[in-house]
Amino acid sequence: METRPGQPLMILVAGPYRSGTNDEPAKIEANVKAMTEVALKLYRAGHLPVMGEWFALPLIEEAGSQRIGDEIFNEIFHPISHRLLARCDACLRIGGPSQGADDMVRTARAQGKQIFARLEDVPGCG
Repeated sequence: METRPGQPLMILVAGPYRSGTNDEPAKIEANVKAMTEVALKLYRAGHLPVMGEWFALPLIEEAGSQRIGDEIFNEIFHPISHRLLARCDACLRIGGPSQGADDMVRTARAQGKQIFARLEDVPGCG
């Protein structure tokens, strides 16, 4: 997707959520914190950052999910990120191994979105 120089981008921040955590809440929280910290940097650089977690987690709770990975969780968690990505200009992949985040990058690439592997590569963040 082509953007004008200096134009703010809507950027999906994709990183590990459950990967490497053994579903331990403190480790998941650390993963979310890492993505949120990057999102703030994108915002301060003039972009509109988004995270699938911001949309999915309240809906998962409202739908009555009992635990991470249950049927309700799986119905919403990754699918909402795919819907969100369709509205974004770009995807920024952060953090370590994550099948879900890698899937977001593949989807973004297939949709012709800009892909950033480092925060420093995003316009205004270098």
